[in-house]
Amino acid sequence: MKVGILGLGLIGGSMARCFSKAGHAVYAFDTNKEILSFSQLAGAVCGVMNENTTPHCDLILLSIYPDSSAAWLENNAHLISKNCLVMDLCGTKENICSRCFPLAEKHGFTFIGGHPMAGSHFSGFKYSRSNLFQGAPMVLCPPRLDDMQLLDRAKQALSCCGFGQFSACTPQEHDRLIAFTSQMPHVLSNAYIKSPTALSHRGFSAGSYKDLTRVAWLNAPMWAELCMENRDNMISELDTYIHSLCAYRDALQNRDIHTLTDLLEEGRLRKEEVDG
Repeated sequence: MKVGILGLGLIGGSMARCFSKAGHAVYAFDTNKEILSFSQLAGAVCGVMNENTTPHCDLILLSIYPDSSAAWLENNAHLISKNCLVMDLCGTKENICSRCFPLAEKHGFTFIGGHPMAGSHFSGFKYSRSNLFQGAPMVLCPPRLDDMQLLDRAKQALSCCGFGQFSACTPQEHDRLIAFTSQMPHVLSNAYIKSPTALSHRGFSAGSYKDLTRVAWLNAPMWAELCMENRDNMISELDTYIHSLCAYRDALQNRDIHTLTDLLEEGRLRKEEVDG
C-alpha cells in the first residue's frame, strides 16, 4: 500500500514509522525540510508526497492543524485517486468534516474523520515512535454512521497501527466529548501551573502534582487553534468547572466543613461512577 502523510509531528511521524515498519511505501510532506530529510534518513519515509506521488496513494493521512489540513485538501483534491481513502487525524472534527465531506463527494474519493486517542506532552518527529498507537482507542467520524463498509475499510487501512478499539460518532458528538476529555485538561493544567506557589514546589510535590501538570507542557499554537475551533463546547465546560470551583471556595470561605465534605464525596462518587 502507498501511504501519503501530511505533517511529520508526533502523530504523523509515528504513523510514518508504523506504516513503514509494516512494509508500506510512505510518502510525506512537511514544511520543515530538515524534518522531511531526517524522516527519510530514519527510514520512516521513502519519498516526498507531491503532485507526482499523491495520485498514486491508496491512503492519505492529514496530520497538521485542522484548518491547514482542510485547506491542503481543498487545494489538492484534484490530484487524489478515486480509489484513495483520505483521513484526517486532527483534534477537532466539525469544521474539517464539514469542509472535506463535500470535497470527497465532488472529486470521487472517500474521506473519513479520524482521531487517534494517543499522544504525549512532547511534540515533534523526534518523539515519534512506531508503537505510539498500540492498544489506544481510535475515533472515526464517517459521513454516515451506518456505513459499515467504510468503517471496516478504515479499520483495515489502520490495522498495522495496533489500535485497541474503534468507535464511531458524528463530528458534533466528537467535539462535545473531546472538549471535556482532551482540551479541558490541557487548559486546566496550564492555568493551574501559573500559581506563584509553583516556583517553590520542589521537595513538596509528588504524584498528584505530576499528574495534574503533565500536559501544561504543550504546543501552544496547536492547542489554541483546537480550543478556538471548539470554543462553544469549551466555554460550556469551563462554565461548569468554574461553577464547581466556586462551590468549593464558598465552603472554605464560610468554614462549612460539612458542605466541603459533601462536595468532595460527590466528586469521589462521580469518579467511581464513570471509571469504575
